[in-house]
Amino acid sequence: MSEVRQITKDEAYDAVAPDDFPAMLDVERYGNRSTAFDKIISATHDHFWDPLDLKYIDFSEPFDMENNMVIPEELIMEFRLPSFDKLTQKQRVKFANEQARWMLSSILHGEQGALALSASLCHILRDPGAQEYAANQTREEARHVTAFSRYIQARWGKPLRVGETLGNLLTDIVGAPEVYKKVVGMQMLVEGLAMGAFATFYAKSTDPLMVKLMQLVMTDEAFHHKFGKIWADRTIPKLSEEEQNLIEDWAASCFQTLLFNLVNPEQKKVIYAEFGLDWQQIMNEMIEAVTDEDRRKDMQEGTNIFRVLIKTLLKAGIITDRTKDFYATYVDMEELRGEGDRMVGDDIAEDGIRFLQKINFGTNTDALKNISLSSAAE
Repeated sequence: MSEVRQITKDEAYDAVAPDDFPAMLDVERYGNRSTAFDKIISATHDHFWDPLDLKYIDFSEPFDMENNMVIPEELIMEFRLPSFDKLTQKQRVKFANEQARWMLSSILHGEQGALALSASLCHILRDPGAQEYAANQTREEARHVTAFSRYIQARWGKPLRVGETLGNLLTDIVGAPEVYKKVVGMQMLVEGLAMGAFATFYAKSTDPLMVKLMQLVMTDEAFHHKFGKIWADRTIPKLSEEEQNLIEDWAASCFQTLLFNLVNPEQKKVIYAEFGLDWQQIMNEMIEAVTDEDRRKDMQEGTNIFRVLIKTLLKAGIITDRTKDFYATYVDMEELRGEGDRMVGDDIAEDGIRFLQKINFGTNTDALKNISLSSAAE
């Protein structure tokens, strides 16, 4: 069997090597089921939705892509650059929508990564409760892949290829045998980015279909984030200094890679070429135009994807005095520390869950219980 260095501080996250299936057949294992994830598992029925059922979402809803932007100009960083001054209004609309296509394609690839990672957790988590949660998340990520595929098909026909930065990160996380890399990498880093992006699109998109899609997906993702919070609450306080540093450095490295490369012009050169623009010229203009001060200003926005990500790591205890100065370059860490534990998108998700309960349970008012995302992580 493969040798893997796990950092296991709670039996709920105990794991075996990916190729050690005989360990799953241990008769003692079946009776040692943690209750840590029961609330999240039981809430699955409250936020069930089917992307192929019109009573939840209709992907045939029209939108004038030729004359309207699905996301506002303020979300298009490139429009601050000289190279884009020569574009006509029609071209600006088309570029904005191609930029949205690139963003939504990245989200689709991220959902595919989350699907594969959740399935891989089923192979290694020894605890039946944790395994059941991972199986539930796999199902939910699969419907996200379907939903984003259908949305992109309705608006653009097909998605764009995954960027090298995101593709490499997803491959590393999905393939990692260590539970901590999977949980921190996907449930915190990627899910943190996603929740910020979903909340931004929900608040600012001009396409009602996109707005509805974002809320439906967030009803699931808010619970996925809680799985990572449970891990952090039960693991981080028990780490040795060496283990803390290992996890902290790995998270910081991933954050830095995402911050400086996720929206790097080289990742989007296929879009620029369509408009006769040179990605290297755009890169030079962006280096001059987008400073650390601009990043700090952007991260003051509550739904900024990197602000959400930093808050996720901070609240999980993965940012300490040892590394806080790295993140403090972009956000006020004391201000972030003083914010509550609720994450951006929780309110949107809870409204969405109430909408789904009405569909799923009809007039059965006994089933329409209040949902508290915070209670799921207790």
